[in-house]
Amino acid sequence: MDKKSVYRTNIIGAGEVGTARSVDMNKKVIHTTNSLFWDTKGSDVLGATALPLYGAFVSEEKCQLFGDVSGKKMLEIGCGSGQSLQYLGERKASELWGMDISENQIEKTRQHLTASGLSAKLICSPMEEKCGIPENYFDFVYSIYAIGWTTDLEGTFCQIASYLKKDGAFIFSWSHPIHKCVVAENNMLVFKKCYFDESWYSVSLDESTLTLSDRKLSTYVNALSKAGFVIEQMIEQSDDEIMQSRDDNSDFAKKAKMLPVTFVIKARKL
Repeated sequence: MDKKSVYRTNIIGAGEVGTARSVDMNKKVIHTTNSLFWDTKGSDVLGATALPLYGAFVSEEKCQLFGDVSGKKMLEIGCGSGQSLQYLGERKASELWGMDISENQIEKTRQHLTASGLSAKLICSPMEEKCGIPENYFDFVYSIYAIGWTTDLEGTFCQIASYLKKDGAFIFSWSHPIHKCVVAENNMLVFKKCYFDESWYSVSLDESTLTLSDRKLSTYVNALSKAGFVIEQMIEQSDDEIMQSRDDNSDFAKKAKMLPVTFVIKARKL
């Protein structure tokens, strides 16, 4: 593959990154690169997205995708620093489990939950791999702005389906692919990247490197179907109340009024 520089817009949620370098798809290299990123600079550079927020301007408090979780067994894919697990633990979930590729993030989660009077079973592993998580066990598997890091979307969705009980729910959010294609310039929205381009690329942020692919919405939908899920709900609308409450006049907020910046899907295991 040509290693030319290509334009990339918003890596995850907001910040413009300009050019990035196209790379070959190598799972082992990508896992090493991204785990090192999250072990060192990840949270500082990209921040953390956690429940009740699914991403910019979308909230569980408004969407109510989980509903009553009391007595439910929960598994988070990409548990980060543990805030989402805390949110569900405080709502009386019976079991909390978390998985993350970064040892540093796992330790942060453990410390955060302990300080909150909660505990979880935590596993450090790429989400694509079998790692001892019980099958046909969980009522909910969820992922807040983490699923897009996978190197094998179909394989990951099949793993997640195996963890869920029959009729269990899978809820995940990620940066909307159309958001990744468009930038704000001179009070206009301008396409800078082809929506259909799903090639892998690396970008340097604050002396660290991360590697990603921007997938189409249809790629997520078709992978869910192949894994045996049926989609119950999809959300891509920015919440006007959240935007107004923040009184945010940034280019990012203006952009969010015109096109989706986050998408959330709730799917059910058949």
